[in-house]
Amino acid sequence: MRILFVAAEAAPIAKIGGMGDVVGALPKYLRKMGHDVRIFLPFYGFLPDKMELPKEPIWQGAAMFQNFAVYETVLPGSDVPLYLFGHPAFAPRQVYGGENEGWRFTLFANAAAEFCWNYWKPQIVHCHDWHAGMIPVWMHQSPDISTVFTIHNLAYQGPWRGELEKMTWCPWYMQGHNTMAAAVQFADRVNTVSPTYAEQIQTAEYGEGIEGLLSFISGKLSGILNGIDREVYNPADDKYIPQTFTDETIEQRRANKIALQEEMGLEVNRNAFLMGMVTRLVEQKGVDLVLQILDRFMAYTDAQLTVLGTGDRYYETQLWQMAARYRGRMATYFLYNEALSRRIYASTDAFLMPSRFEPCGISQMLAMRYGSIPIVRRTGGLVDTVSHHDPMNHAGTGYAFDRYEPLDLYTCLVRAWEGFRYQPQWQQLQQRAMQADFSWEKSTQEYLNLYNSIVGTTEEPVESEENSSSKAAGSRFVLETGEIVVHP
Repeated sequence: MRILFVAAEAAPIAKIGGMGDVVGALPKYLRKMGHDVRIFLPFYGFLPDKMELPKEPIWQGAAMFQNFAVYETVLPGSDVPLYLFGHPAFAPRQVYGGENEGWRFTLFANAAAEFCWNYWKPQIVHCHDWHAGMIPVWMHQSPDISTVFTIHNLAYQGPWRGELEKMTWCPWYMQGHNTMAAAVQFADRVNTVSPTYAEQIQTAEYGEGIEGLLSFISGKLSGILNGIDREVYNPADDKYIPQTFTDETIEQRRANKIALQEEMGLEVNRNAFLMGMVTRLVEQKGVDLVLQILDRFMAYTDAQLTVLGTGDRYYETQLWQMAARYRGRMATYFLYNEALSRRIYASTDAFLMPSRFEPCGISQMLAMRYGSIPIVRRTGGLVDTVSHHDPMNHAGTGYAFDRYEPLDLYTCLVRAWEGFRYQPQWQQLQQRAMQADFSWEKSTQEYLNLYNSIVGTTEEPVESEENSSSKAAGSRFVLETGEIVVHP
């Protein structure tokens, strides 16, 4: 099967949220199964710092009265062909933001469509979030190219119809008041990144204004849980953490806790209840709940907290002021740092994730992989990945609360803090969390089933010369008629 991923992010070179993890991992697993999967990504200004890039484009085109170039390389750490969309609009060293964000990504989506029509023709274009949302609309006139649209975060829906009509081509048949609404109507299949979120977005509480539309297209809507790359995120050989460990040598993990306390200026105390947060500091992530109860919880317990992330200036200021009040017990780092995030996963006793809504969430899976017990609100993918600790039956992988209320989070934190007092049982809880399997193998098969439901085939993938080549000079594909077409 020939599949083109079109997205704004792809780990490890351009990652802001969970989308980057999906686009950076899923194509690798699909290619291992023999499918010809490639990625189409913006050529961001910071990419030359992270990888070797070709100087000459493989193809040039035009869209929205703009000329652009496409460069071919390989996603680092894989054999996945990576096409980079080159245009001055993406020269700044940022992924999102700016007054022209809607125009930039609409141009990017238009260029991806032109690329499919004129250079490399996939059977399926897998579009991620609103940044690629217009592609299903345009591909509606190309019956030999199917589309899958994945919703990573429904809260961001892209430009409105009036803006789109000023920027790009909106076909006469197009329906939908914004990019996201148009995408879910015209995509052949729509999925979210967890089964629970797929159900929740059909309600007024989580539907972000298009719950009626999502209920209407529910026949083609499904949820497939994200995974994590267990080879990349492996505490047994992670070079970013001071002390490696496994679920069988969990006691060695304490060395990481002491090292993190020293690194972040916290009081070195192996018996303190050390909590961590690695998150975007926005309202969705429940930061407001944490701010409302943290003073009381810190006063009642010996807990420590470390926060890593960036986001709204208000939340950054509040957390910074609170850290100043609790010197030696609280540390805040307002930046993105992959190495430090892994040390937090591998060192903290518990991981806070009290989200207002959560399409899937990757952080709680990574925390469990490294033995940090998640404290979560039961919503979206957190329902599908974290089960509440049941000490009597020796079951569960974390602590969970239901209502989005400060008292509920406070109660949940106290229960976790008290559970930490019983170290033998706590280590068993850590071991269960580390043994939870969130690998990509199962999710990859579910995506294959989704693709096959569109193209109507269960064909066995055939290894081709192009699959084994990381930098093919041209593009080769076989039409349903059997005709072989080659693009130079």
